[in-house]
Amino acid sequence: MRIAAVIVSYNSADHVGACVDSCLHFQSAFPCGITVIDNASTDVTRELVLQRPSVTLIANATNLGFAAAVNQGFVHASDAEAVLVLNPDVVLQQDMTALEEELAKPRVAAAAGVLVDPSGKPQTGFLVRRFPTPAALIFENLGLNRIWPGNPVNRRYRCLDLDLSSSIDVDQPPGACLLIRRQAWLAAGGFDEGFYPVWFEDVDFLKRLAGLGWRARFTPLFRAQHAGGHSFAGVEWGTRQLYWYGSLLRYAVRHFRKLSCGAIGGSIVLGSVPRTVTGMFLQRTGRPPAIYVKVVRLVFTYLSRGRAQAHSNPLVPPPVIEESGRSGS
Repeated sequence: MRIAAVIVSYNSADHVGACVDSCLHFQSAFPCGITVIDNASTDVTRELVLQRPSVTLIANATNLGFAAAVNQGFVHASDAEAVLVLNPDVVLQQDMTALEEELAKPRVAAAAGVLVDPSGKPQTGFLVRRFPTPAALIFENLGLNRIWPGNPVNRRYRCLDLDLSSSIDVDQPPGACLLIRRQAWLAAGGFDEGFYPVWFEDVDFLKRLAGLGWRARFTPLFRAQHAGGHSFAGVEWGTRQLYWYGSLLRYAVRHFRKLSCGAIGGSIVLGSVPRTVTGMFLQRTGRPPAIYVKVVRLVFTYLSRGRAQAHSNPLVPPPVIEESGRSGS
């Protein structure tokens, strides 16, 4: 199978070198090349990539977001039958053989394997998930999954009831290291770039593919190391809140009915109260209440415009998000 590796980076200097080097170590697995799509990093990410001349760098002038960068990667690697999409904090531990075998099965759109943390421990709860239900998102918004992680809604959502010791069909393998068939990417019309700058774009992509009769696979025979969470480490707390809820609401109004969306919106408004109070203490500023007001406005924007907002121009986010400026990936 002709495979390309596409790494999406944003201020990833602490990780991108190791990620690229691991791809180069298994370079024969990527006959269609290794490409880094950089979303306007302001650190030395690009310089580190340029030190590896056998790797292609596509340097975006502005941050286009993760989904747009993935689409760029597919367009660039036009001769690839499949693309391994990688976060820059992933280090491959083996070649693509196990994932290729899964992708070769009928109607399989994407395949992924075990992600381990730097200590070698599998990232349970992140490896695979079912598609989020309204109840799962409500529990997340209200913080119930943190208070009571073993609740049945959370166990089902994070697939804590599944035996992952053998290869199986799953709803949502991790987008941090995901081998995607080009034919499936084309069938779905690519990633929705309206999930800006990140979050829920991979869930929406796989959900739409499932509706078209495609499958996703998980195999324990493939492993990669994943640090996790580096891209938003330097993003201001309030901006991060708006991006998270904006993407969540976009997913909800696209895939759920009005009543469910209303319940999800209500849980965001209610759950943001303790987060605002906590933010005031942690940041020692008066900014969190202003962010809370913007979150409420964001909820009403999506709930009032419904599916029209979910299918709006991906380059024009709701005004409440635009006011915060575009950053992160």
